[in-house]
Amino acid sequence: MIDRIGDKWSVTVICRLDDGPLRFNALRRVADGITQRMLSTTVRRLERDGLISRTVEYALTERGRNLHGVVRRDREGYDAAVGPGAEQ
Repeated sequence: MIDRIGDKWSVTVICRLDDGPLRFNALRRVADGITQRMLSTTVRRLERDGLISRTVEYALTERGRNLHGVVRRDREGYDAAVGPGAEQ
């Protein structure tokens, strides 16, 4: 699970889906820079891990929403300590 949430694209997808469900192509547009193949792989893994669900659109599960809260809190703490835009 740590490998999954440490993955750049998984975190990006989780953050984008926190605003609500998106279809694949809409998700690809808002996850700027991701290839179609990488997005397919990422959403398949997140679905398998129980973090997102897929019907016609992808949506965060309750577990995914909880994880996004943790990621957001940790990023805000980091930015407060180091300063925004200090990512490598």
